[in-house]
Amino acid sequence: MPLALKTFANVNDAGAALKAAGARYLGGGTLVVRAANEGDVSLSTFVRSTDPVLSALSVEGGRATIGASVTMAAIARHQELAAIAQAARAVGGPAIRNMATVGGNLFAPAPYGDFAVALLALDAEVLQGDQVTPIDAFLKARAANAGRIVSAVRFDVPAAQKFRFVKVARVKPKGVSVLSIAALLDETADGTIRTARIALGCMADRPMRALAAEQALVGRKRTAEGIAPALAVVTQGTSPITDAIASAWYRAEVLPVHLGRLLLS
Repeated sequence: MPLALKTFANVNDAGAALKAAGARYLGGGTLVVRAANEGDVSLSTFVRSTDPVLSALSVEGGRATIGASVTMAAIARHQELAAIAQAARAVGGPAIRNMATVGGNLFAPAPYGDFAVALLALDAEVLQGDQVTPIDAFLKARAANAGRIVSAVRFDVPAAQKFRFVKVARVKPKGVSVLSIAALLDETADGTIRTARIALGCMADRPMRALAAEQALVGRKRTAEGIAPALAVVTQGTSPITDAIASAWYRAEVLPVHLGRLLLS
């Protein structure tokens, strides 16, 4: 079946075109083009937009607004986003990072979407036209959101010492994730954890919060003894995926190990 490509200067017009049967949005194309190449017969039309809002990237007053078409490569080299650069670099190799976009990452199924894990830990907001949705809610309903174009995400840029990220892969440096973890910690002067947000990748069909582990960290210090209660409960509420990279059992077994290493780093 031939594929059509429709390009719109305005993101709202592109969003309207997405409502047609068989239409899929084309951003970086790292997933949707592969689907077409692999014979996805449900796909008949690529829709894209050249609206400048999609490629805008700004950091003002410590708050970042990143357009949905901004690539992982652009984020990784942006000086004011150095604290989260590691999460952007975790997405594929150089060729993929030059194409993979913020918007695409939000919809990427596990085991992909490592940058979305970081955005979840950062408590980002997802912008779709005039609608602003907390990323937790967006990810839980992203199937319903697939017909609406994401224009940008925004979040407070963390201090480097507060944000941690790790991607665990069998093939380095650009293998598919066994799992990924992002953590945003706020600590007092004596090292006691005031608040914690921990996001996990590959531990469900979408990035998810480790709520029990977050609660277990509050009021404790980042020592082996202090984090032990969080490691004991981090798998609560998870439903890890099984794929050619790793089984659900294996992912659940190694998650506490890697979270422990991340927290103590």
